[in-house]
Amino acid sequence: MALGKSAAVVIGSFPLGESDRVVTFYSREFGKIRGVAKSARRLRSRFGSALELGTLGELVFFDTGRSELVRVDHFDITRPFNRVREDLERLGRAAWIIECVARMTADRDRHVALFGLLVRAMRALEGSVKPARVALAFGVRCIEALGHRPRLDACVECGRAYPFPRASLGAGGLVCEACARRAGDALPISPSAIDALDRLRSLAWDEALVRPIGRAEAELGDLLDAQVSRLIGHPTRSTKFLRELQRISPVPADRAETKRETMKGMTEAGS
Repeated sequence: MALGKSAAVVIGSFPLGESDRVVTFYSREFGKIRGVAKSARRLRSRFGSALELGTLGELVFFDTGRSELVRVDHFDITRPFNRVREDLERLGRAAWIIECVARMTADRDRHVALFGLLVRAMRALEGSVKPARVALAFGVRCIEALGHRPRLDACVECGRAYPFPRASLGAGGLVCEACARRAGDALPISPSAIDALDRLRSLAWDEALVRPIGRAEAELGDLLDAQVSRLIGHPTRSTKFLRELQRISPVPADRAETKRETMKGMTEAGS
């Protein structure tokens, strides 16, 4: 039975039996890993609140090699990101960021840079930067880190050099008008959004969080979510929550707990 240790972030969980929980972590040393936390659902569980979505900690587990599930021995909190959980906008953006990692990575596929990016994004969500910008900066880098960098200098279908009128964004990058009609799922993208995307992906992390990109930010956020949806094969669950949050904003205090329960359901569905 092998012992494993790594810094890790909780990216999902769901109940198992009467008292256990299957928890998904994204770890620095092992990538995405799933494990059984025994008695985690009991009132006096030794895990306490450590297994909440987004928590950063030190994971210790045992791997028998006979199952894809490891046995979680303990998970010591390094940073709980409480401020993220106390604000629904931050919580929603964190859920989107975590969903990207959970859905776009394979089990046991180590990616140290992506782990670092995830931790930086969670830390940024506790700061003064708008949560939507944090998610945007993360999403641009996450897609590229996983090998899906969109091409912006030419049509990915026919090779026509950009700029060209009425550009769209497809699975691999820009698509000209003629090719977009054949592709079917490409979405229109403005020149300002193309420029903003190109700038964001070339900036250092701290600068990407604060560099003004004007009206293109909302458009680019929608396009980025569409790109992620293409890659995972279905719409992101967290986007549905964020749209509902925007519809009823500001959220009355007595409805906040209802929204947290919605996020809890998303966490379980993401594992």
